[in-house]
Amino acid sequence: MKSLSAQKIRTEFLEYFQGQGHQKVRSSSLIPSNDPTVLLTTAGMQQFKPYFLGEQEPPATRLTTAQKCFRTSDIEEVGDSTHDTFFEMLGNFSVGDYFKKEAIDFAWDLLVGQWELPAERLSITVFGGIESLPPDEEAEDLWKAKDVPAEKIVRFGPEDNFWGPPGTTGPCGPCSEIHYDLTQVPCSDPSCGPNCECGRFLEIWNLVFMEYNKQENGNYDPLPSKNIDTGMGLERIALVLQRKEDIFATDLFAPILEAVEQICKFSLKDADEEVVRSSRIIADHIRAATFLVSDGVLPSNDGRGYVLRRILRKALVHGRRLGQTEPFVNPLLNVVIDNFQEAYPELSDNRVFVSRVLGSEEERFLQTLETGIRIFQTEGERLHEAGEKTLPGDVVFKLYDTFGFPPELTEDMAGERGMGIDRAGFEKCMEEQREKARASWRGGEQQGLTQEGTLAGVQSEFIGYDRAEISSVVTHLFAEGQRTGEIGQGQEAQLVCSQTPFYAESGGQVGDEGLIEGPEGAFRVSDVKYGPGDVTLHRGEVVSGRFQENQEVILKVDQGRRRSTARNHTATHLLHYALRTVLGDHVRQSGSLVAPDRLRFDFTHFAALEETEIDSLESIVNEKILENEPVGVRTLPFADAQAEKAIALFGEKYDDQVRMVSLRDYSKELCGGTHVSRTGDIGLFKILSESSVAAGVRRIEALTGQGSLGHVQSIEKEYRTLAHSLQARPGELAERLLQLQKRQKELEKSLKGKTVDRLKESARELAENAETVGEVPCVTAEFEADAETLRKLTDMIRDRLKGGVILLGSRNEGKALLVLTVAKELTPRLHAGKLIKEAAKEVGGGGGGKPEMAQAGGSSPEHMEKAFRKLKELILAAPPG
Repeated sequence: MKSLSAQKIRTEFLEYFQGQGHQKVRSSSLIPSNDPTVLLTTAGMQQFKPYFLGEQEPPATRLTTAQKCFRTSDIEEVGDSTHDTFFEMLGNFSVGDYFKKEAIDFAWDLLVGQWELPAERLSITVFGGIESLPPDEEAEDLWKAKDVPAEKIVRFGPEDNFWGPPGTTGPCGPCSEIHYDLTQVPCSDPSCGPNCECGRFLEIWNLVFMEYNKQENGNYDPLPSKNIDTGMGLERIALVLQRKEDIFATDLFAPILEAVEQICKFSLKDADEEVVRSSRIIADHIRAATFLVSDGVLPSNDGRGYVLRRILRKALVHGRRLGQTEPFVNPLLNVVIDNFQEAYPELSDNRVFVSRVLGSEEERFLQTLETGIRIFQTEGERLHEAGEKTLPGDVVFKLYDTFGFPPELTEDMAGERGMGIDRAGFEKCMEEQREKARASWRGGEQQGLTQEGTLAGVQSEFIGYDRAEISSVVTHLFAEGQRTGEIGQGQEAQLVCSQTPFYAESGGQVGDEGLIEGPEGAFRVSDVKYGPGDVTLHRGEVVSGRFQENQEVILKVDQGRRRSTARNHTATHLLHYALRTVLGDHVRQSGSLVAPDRLRFDFTHFAALEETEIDSLESIVNEKILENEPVGVRTLPFADAQAEKAIALFGEKYDDQVRMVSLRDYSKELCGGTHVSRTGDIGLFKILSESSVAAGVRRIEALTGQGSLGHVQSIEKEYRTLAHSLQARPGELAERLLQLQKRQKELEKSLKGKTVDRLKESARELAENAETVGEVPCVTAEFEADAETLRKLTDMIRDRLKGGVILLGSRNEGKALLVLTVAKELTPRLHAGKLIKEAAKEVGGGGGGKPEMAQAGGSSPEHMEKAFRKLKELILAAPPG
């Protein structure tokens, strides 16, 4: 058996299938493109789903890829010898080309013929059938033809040998798995074989024979053609070919674990089981986090960002278990990038960005970690005092969800205090969160399901980059979610044409608006979006007459609106360039809105922008506009665009041929949007606001063209109005305002001084006229003032009175306000908080406070004197001092 590095395995796999007529396809992003059924890319076939469904034409019928994947289902299993979250799936695919025989031939030839795996250590599983589907005897016979002994071909049910879609619906079918015998030593189970829990057999390759499309109702409809989808985990085949006992000993993880050893200053050779497990979790989760961030996932509290935050925090918690209290993520992510950048060059390109994102999240969590521990300790002490032995499920969930504490860690900490945790309550909270997540990721409108089947294989060509009006033919009409042959006046509908100049909403740019004219009517287009298979759907209303399928029509884009949108779109490219110039190369586009009236640009950055930085952005963009350089657009191979360092958007799926928009040599972006011909067409660029939208993500909103001109004119009008009201000439307004502010402060200071003098005089008079109640000096009075002034006045009276009780009241907006102070030496028998609670009842309210000072309010200020009398009664009734 050959011994190969992971890089060599990856390369030889792809080269083998290229030699068998397969076209190599680069890995898609971990963020799925146009697939709402899944949170992250979980399988090699995911990017090919539209081909298997017949929605899109594949670039070739034979495809091969090494795909980046992430499965959240394995997060809690990481730490053993075979589970990981991020992994690479090597796969070969056939879209209506070859089927079972060729797939089995290729797999056996590569494993046994090229890589020289011993055939006697390979076992096969096949689909054993269910009530509605027969056993896969064809696959069984094909394996026997490879001289695989019958006893090494085992049938299993659908749980093991029927592959379902990564979401709720999609391509699926029976599968056949190849298992490698790691030890050749049976366990105590007489039936020890593939899928035995003893771990002797390792599944290394899964061949899926896709024949069906799973529907939401649970039916399995035949696919337009039979397809092949295979997947071989790189980590697992590396374990075999490198003769290791676990995936973490392969060269995919070994460099990361060596770095963990160096940072934490220990040797895994001498480590106990828990240290090994923590080290594996750190290595896996930092590797996964590096790839996630490089593909554009940012930490957040929902969706993909929550997955990232969860695994990163878990890694940090396990780092603490290993005694690491200082930041350690950065050196580990650099090891990951160095180890994988040859296969995935984008890692190297995004090194600074990944470092900033993960470093910021690490710093934030190290503070959060201490807070979480304090919360646990406080809650633990409360439960101990109450004689309780179980930490509530909602507390466990809060520590897990907000502070990243795995429930196992919380359970360990609780155990040290002789306590347990409410697992059932925690799981209930978790299930509520999962349901929210499932609800947020369920796919589109019901009408989309109808259109998905109707529009499968339909082509709708966009030819509107340089044309705003064309003739075309109506191919499909939809009203109320259903296909119809005719639509009439007043009906809202969706219309599909074979060709269109209308731009469909994508890449942040809104869809076009305009008019479609037919021989018998007119249709106002209010929005344009992509439907199933990227078919352009013109949404709007029939304003006159009627439309029928197969009619020839004239499509007219609203050109003024298109030009305004184009100004804003080209301006976003200039702004992106300016941001990277002013703030640094870590800036990446995180989202955008390009509309005719404004633009919005979300970008990765970790601090609010200074005023000087915003000024610099505006200056750079407007300088480039004034240069009036041509905007270049060309189509080229994706690899060539990468070589030119063109910026690609996170999460976008690009074809082999891409459209690149260039602004001389300083800005190159892959973009399918509409743009101006020269930068000077944009007009004035003006930033309206800069704000935060998420952790590590900032947002700029801006205007161009007539929008920015109108904004400036509005500001100037307001400026002139202010100048006129202040009788200031242009250029003098700021100085005049400063003078007014200075004068106002002088007046406020003078007034404050007079107010203090007035309070002092009032305090003197009230103190001199204090009443003796029993043996206690007492002052009660109503004063026109707010609460703060009443408190100051009571302090002044107390200083003069040298003891006693003071109750002041005030009426404010129909409410009563009471402030009470009691001399310290009197508090053993006269508690201010208790006194005012009773007195406030007389004014229809309540209150409380400390022994020396209390405050109350009420709804009946007209009974203020009753409150004063009540206080005196309480003083007289108090026990003598």
